[in-house]
Amino acid sequence: MAMVTIDASDARTDRPRGWGRYLLGLLEAFRAGAAPDLEIVESFGWERFPEVAWEQLGFPFGARRASVIHAPNCFLPVVRPCPGVVTIHDLAFETHPDDFSGRTRRKYQWVTPVAARSADRVICVSRFTARDVIERYRVGEDRIRVIGEAPSLARGDASPPPGPYLLGVGDLRVKKDFITLVAAWRRLRERGLEHRLILAGGDGGEAERLRAAAGEEPLELTGYVTDGELDALMRGADLLVHPSRHEGFGLVLLEAMARGTPVLAAWASALPETAGSAAAYFEPGAVGALAELISDVLGDDERRLGLIARGHQRVGVCSWRATAEATADVYRELL
Repeated sequence: MAMVTIDASDARTDRPRGWGRYLLGLLEAFRAGAAPDLEIVESFGWERFPEVAWEQLGFPFGARRASVIHAPNCFLPVVRPCPGVVTIHDLAFETHPDDFSGRTRRKYQWVTPVAARSADRVICVSRFTARDVIERYRVGEDRIRVIGEAPSLARGDASPPPGPYLLGVGDLRVKKDFITLVAAWRRLRERGLEHRLILAGGDGGEAERLRAAAGEEPLELTGYVTDGELDALMRGADLLVHPSRHEGFGLVLLEAMARGTPVLAAWASALPETAGSAAAYFEPGAVGALAELISDVLGDDERRLGLIARGHQRVGVCSWRATAEATADVYRELL
């Protein structure tokens, strides 16, 4: 049986973000038997050594008996004992470099193009990211495979916050463009909207600016929330609004749809690809258009119910089992 070794280091975090949730969903599907003809080995990093030492030295050394290795977040070792697969989620560090610390940005900008060009296969989570990788890094289209993601957040029974509210989910960074959402919401509050606005995500440097933009209005910044808290927030929201200007996939859209929460999203990057006709869209950065869209959807039961129904349909065709099976097909191409 052929052995595939995956760098599972990001699965150990207690605060998973996009790439961590991707890895957790993928590994869970493999453990459940998504690739019975392959031996999937999970390899973990050294806790007392720099990440780059593990990624470029420890991981390939530990996988020296593997038939294929897979780096699920950009950092494929350049020197490796067998064919290599790398997953690239997005290139936000290229388009929004100020959203990253200098050290992190430099690491991504140096390692990712080298990994992409040297990989035997590059998995991208959307056609948007695939185009970006092909055009920016001059990677041959024949080595690119597009494999999407699926909802994985467990549904609980915790009570959502009381009262009507709108919800935004994601780290508070410039690329998420929550400043546009806050401005649109404040405009609606001035016109009598009762809904509070809750933004759930760790502060990536935008919290103070967002509070200033809200003025005296009841903006709630939760910081990072647990999976159970996020599930409850999504179930209780009247709308999930995602104004992000750059997303490699936009998993939060599917998580909201799985809970029957209508979704509004910016017509930007991979978001239209991910949500399709199951979301209502606005031009990125358009405060007035977003305010009108929020007002229209909240005031139109038929439209809101239509978004909910199409959201359930969209989520129904996504599963981590399917993602893992497609990923296993990529491994088999290299055996």
